[in-house]
Parts: sequence; C-alpha cells; structure tokens
Amino acid sequence: MTFDQLGLEPDILRAVKEAGYSEPTPIQQQAIGPVLAGRDIVGCAQTGTGKTAAFALPILQRIDARAGDDPVLRALVLTPTRELAAQIGASFEAYGKHLDLWHTVIFGGVSEAPQLRELSQGVDILIATPGRLLDLHGRGKIDLRRIEIFVLDEADRMLDQGFMPDVKRVIAALPPKRQNLLFSATMPPEIRALADTLLHDPVSVAVAPQGATTADNIEQRLYFVERADKPRLLLELLKSEGVTRTVVFSRTKHGANRVAQALERAGLRAAAIHGNKSQNARVRALEAFKQGELRVLVATDLAARGIDIDAVSHVINYDLPNVPETYVHRIGRTARAGASGVAMSLCDTEEREYLVDIERLIGRHLDRIDHAAAPRDTPPPTDLASRTRPAARPASGPRPGARRSGRGRGGGGGGRAGHSAGRPSSASRRR
Repeated sequence: MTFDQLGLEPDILRAVKEAGYSEPTPIQQQAIGPVLAGRDIVGCAQTGTGKTAAFALPILQRIDARAGDDPVLRALVLTPTRELAAQIGASFEAYGKHLDLWHTVIFGGVSEAPQLRELSQGVDILIATPGRLLDLHGRGKIDLRRIEIFVLDEADRMLDQGFMPDVKRVIAALPPKRQNLLFSATMPPEIRALADTLLHDPVSVAVAPQGATTADNIEQRLYFVERADKPRLLLELLKSEGVTRTVVFSRTKHGANRVAQALERAGLRAAAIHGNKSQNARVRALEAFKQGELRVLVATDLAARGIDIDAVSHVINYDLPNVPETYVHRIGRTARAGASGVAMSLCDTEEREYLVDIERLIGRHLDRIDHAAAPRDTPPPTDLASRTRPAARPASGPRPGARRSGRGRGGGGGGRAGHSAGRPSSASRRR
C-alpha cells in the first residue's frame, strides 16, 4: 500500500513525499481512513511506528476542508511532555507545509508571551501539555468551544500516571460533540477500558497485541549486577564497539544527574534531561545529542517521551522501571524508522521483581548476558505463564511521571505557526 491509496489530498501527499516517506506504516494504514471518515479511534502501536502521522495527516486534511478566511481553533492535541509536544508540532509543520493552516505549540517552563501572541492571531490546530493549557484557558486566553477533533496522545501515560484529573478538566471544557482520538504505544486492558469511556463507538486499530510487545528488531540484553557495580558496568558497556549514540534511563532526576556527571568525569560526553532542568537546557542537550556532539543522553522517563531521533543505537536501563509498560516505551527510543537497535538492562537484586513484571508483560525472556561482575545467585528464568498485569511496584525515590503540584506541571512553551515564515501583516492567508 502507498500513501496515494489512503485518500489524502495532493498537497499533503506532496509534503509526505518531501519528508522522505513512500509507504505508510501499519498503524497509518489502519488509522488514517477511519479518522478521515470522522470516526473515534483508539490506536495502539509500538513507539517508532509512525503513530503521530497516523493522526496528524488526516487531521490536517479534515481541518483544511473546514477552514475559512480566518483561523479558528478546531483541533486540540494533548500530550504529556514539552519535548513530545515540540516533536508533534514539528510533524504538523512538515506535513502541513503546503496547506494554508496555522498551528502552535504551548507548554510550561518558558515565557508565555510568544504563545499568547500566536494565540491572539488565531490558530487552527493547538498542541499542548495540560498545565499551560489549563492555565491559559482558565484565564480566558484559549477558546475551546469550537474544538471538533481532540487527540489524547500517549494515553497510557496520561491516564495511568496521574494526569487523569487534568485530562478530565480539559475534556469538560470541550464541546460534547467532537471526534476523539486516543493513541499510545501500549494499551493495557484496564487503561483501554478507561479510555473507552471517553470515546463514542470507537474504531480499534492495533499493531501490537493487547498488553505490550517490543519491536522484533530490538535485541534485548539483561545484565544481573550488584547496585554498587552498576557505574563500572555502565562505563564498560558504553565503551564497547558499536555503541555510538545511547540513551541511558534513570528512575530519578538526582540519579540521572549523578550518572551524567560520572560519565563526564570518565571522559564521555553526556548530559541529563529531566523535569528539573530548564527548557533551554533540555533543548540544548537534545540538539547536541541529535547532532552527535553528545554520545550519551541520561534521561528520566517523562523527559524522554519527546526523544524522536532515528540514529539511537542503544538504550540502557541503568535502573529497571517499576512500571512494566515503561520498559516498552524506553526501549522504543532505539530501532526507529525500521532500523535495528540494542536495549541493555542492568538488574540489581532489589529490581528482580520488576524484571518478572516486565518479562510477563512482553511475553518473553530478555537475553541473559554473562559478565565478570555478575553475582553468583542469579534467579531462574521468569515463569511467563502468569499473564495478570501487576500493579506498579513501589520504587525508592520519586516515581517517574508522578504528579507534581503547581502551575508548571505538564508544561507549556513557545510555539510557532505552521508556516516556515513569519505571519503576514494581513489578517488572512486563506486561499
């Protein structure tokens, strides 16, 4: 199948081809038609499989067909992190470059002034994180009464990690008659049941089975190690042949800082990104990593949701996640756009229960790697027969993605219009 067969208009097809894509991914093949037809969607696909385009392309076409002389906010995309919001905004800019539509991105942690300027001039599509959206809406700066399409992206994280109160507040501000699209890399049964309450006769599109799977082109390695030996083992792995651009995951912000600082002292260019870093620092680190100036990016789970870089060769779980679905999200940072990748997990004694949860969720054993620092008492392979999804196990320190109080939660930031150039002085850019 080609994009030409999906019912997309020529201007969008031209932008897709200019972006270098010729064949739609499975999630795009399944979702674009129903979205164009106005159906509600619950979409489940592994990370890196093109789910952003699966909703961005048909949204652009539907809004373009409805657009008049002046921009009217008709589509809202709600996403958990500022980095992911920026990535989605870039996708709308790329795919909508030949359309006469405006979009912008808002998230917290930066000045609201540029966002307010864009909003005051009018936008057709808004990509937002919950904190800044609710703040500006509460102050009368955003009018959601004419929203026709609502997208809840990373639905499992938004619904399962404490964002539900804010999501409900946003939904309450929307008109009752609208199209709803929920997309996520994983969709556990109970999260799907919760999502279905928000949808009307939804079409279910899935590339992965219920529960979660990991991409076949990711080699998944497991290293049992004592916690005290983790720093040395991490350094050895990063210095191995073929390890070029690596994302290292830490369960806590302080842990991410410690790991990045230790790597820098060892002579490896590294930086940490997490919620306590300023937006400018996070953008600089991501850009340096993308350009190859940094070999290693040390990240917490929520901050890493916006990492969409094709050339990540390895993902290393320095700390195993206590929420098993998070493992799937983490390793999906590699093997993107059809490439292959390697995920390496360091498991200490206290994390062995997390390993059991992960292996039962994905329905397979990670490849156990023997190494010099391995403890003698490694556990037997996980019994995969128990398929009941475990609750999140308690973890030491703050849980990644846990709720934070205050207006800054969820983000907001300076967005820009969908056109590559600045806005014209005239009031209208419509054809």
